[in-house]
Amino acid sequence: IEGFPVDPRSIYEVVLVGNSTMRDLFFRQSVYSIGQSPYRSITEIEMAAGKRATTSLIQSGRQALLPVHPCARVYGGPIISGHLGADAAACMLAIDLLHEDRHVAIMDIGTNTELILGNRDRMLAASCPAGPAFEGGAISCGMPGLDGAIEGVVIDDDGRYRLTVIGDGAPLGICGSGLIELLSEWLRTEQMNAMGRFDDGLHRLTLDEERGIHFLESDVNELAQAKGANVAGLHTVFHQFGLDFDDVDVFYLAGGFGRHINVDAARRIGLIPDLPDEKIVKVGNAAIEGASIALLSQSKRRQLEELVKRVEHCRLETHPQFFDFFVEGGQFKPVECLYERAE
Repeated sequence: IEGFPVDPRSIYEVVLVGNSTMRDLFFRQSVYSIGQSPYRSITEIEMAAGKRATTSLIQSGRQALLPVHPCARVYGGPIISGHLGADAAACMLAIDLLHEDRHVAIMDIGTNTELILGNRDRMLAASCPAGPAFEGGAISCGMPGLDGAIEGVVIDDDGRYRLTVIGDGAPLGICGSGLIELLSEWLRTEQMNAMGRFDDGLHRLTLDEERGIHFLESDVNELAQAKGANVAGLHTVFHQFGLDFDDVDVFYLAGGFGRHINVDAARRIGLIPDLPDEKIVKVGNAAIEGASIALLSQSKRRQLEELVKRVEHCRLETHPQFFDFFVEGGQFKPVECLYERAE
């Protein structure tokens, strides 16, 4: 491979993690069961039937069709359950959750947001079907975080927009981090209320008239639903664990989206809990970090296998207050607990 620092044929170990669907597709497994209730990977089904001891997958380099040594071992990390895939499991390994005494949470925001809460004694995890809105999908001028995407927004005292654009060129659209800051600024300047309605009955606001970059009230509705799913997940997991948001010692924001998120803006619109700065830690792509740890250590790989078996899968739709949590989470205001903490 041109530009690769070593001869790929000298590679004898490969570790691969990803969400349940992408991991299984890579290993040419059927993914039909992941899309049907109760949304389980074929490896989960086979493990429950006693046909395998783990949900991890192993192939040779030749079987995996990779340009590595034909006899290389390609290890697909174990999944937690359902849509909680090997990437979420790798995040847990990256923060060493198996040896953590404090109460910690991990949130990886995306089309499918993963939430993990716990410590060495108990671990809960949930998958939130938030949809693509916070990644620019289903938004009139939305786009991924590529060159030309608006990633930062500030509204001056005179009402003018100061936009930060990836690549410092002309804006072409707005990405997830920009959307969060835009909503936050509209709340701060009272151009939008907590219900997501624009001031003065407007249904469209223009960010860049020359380039036609605008935002519709229907876009706010898309974001409200995505946020509602994420917040419902937070409430459900914390409620089931018996903790208030303030009880968490560290709240990790994982993934590329979490790395670029404006924490103040995310707190203002209620995308993440209203915790102090010292409790919120951006860990970037923790899945790659966890995969790297597993690649370099057989004992850590065994630890990863142990981790996933100890996690309680919290199915959001079965919680009796899920709909209430979802409706409350669709409002743009700081997140507060909606229940009494279990003593």
